Amino acid sequence: MRKLPAALTVLAMAALGTVVPASAAHAALPCDDEYAAATRTYMYAYSSANCVGFLGKAAGNDSNWGDSGGSFQGGDTNKATSVLNRGSDVVQFFNGTGTDWTGGNICLKSSERFASSLADNDFSSGVSANDAISSHRWVLGGACDAWAT
Repeated sequence: MRKLPAALTVLAMAALGTVVPASAAHAALPCDDEYAAATRTYMYAYSSANCVGFLGKAAGNDSNWGDSGGSFQGGDTNKATSVLNRGSDVVQFFNGTGTDWTGGNICLKSSERFASSLADNDFSSGVSANDAISSHRWVLGGACDAWAT
């Protein structure tokens, strides 16, 4: 008689295991797939959180995301909500344009890989970085005043 309740318990637990989803610890991070697919040496920008809504990518500097030159053009300025760094250096993003590289900035280390949402990040000037990037350049970490997380 004891074997039947034990067998039913094992069957019930097995059935429950197929219904309960895997824990969050095993879930992928929001931008992991995009990072894995990204071309090495490039940075990427997206119009929505979690690396959704591809805006563009760049291996070099772009001093004005709103002009017709560089990797980012026209409507790309002030639209980035998430960014990804597949390069080997640091990407420094600015809320201004021009090759004097002044104004508020925020950086993303290659070791950080991505910032899935800039909504809780501010440029060094205190201005929100969300939907406010207008240019970027590649730098060494010592050039950075603020860091994306």
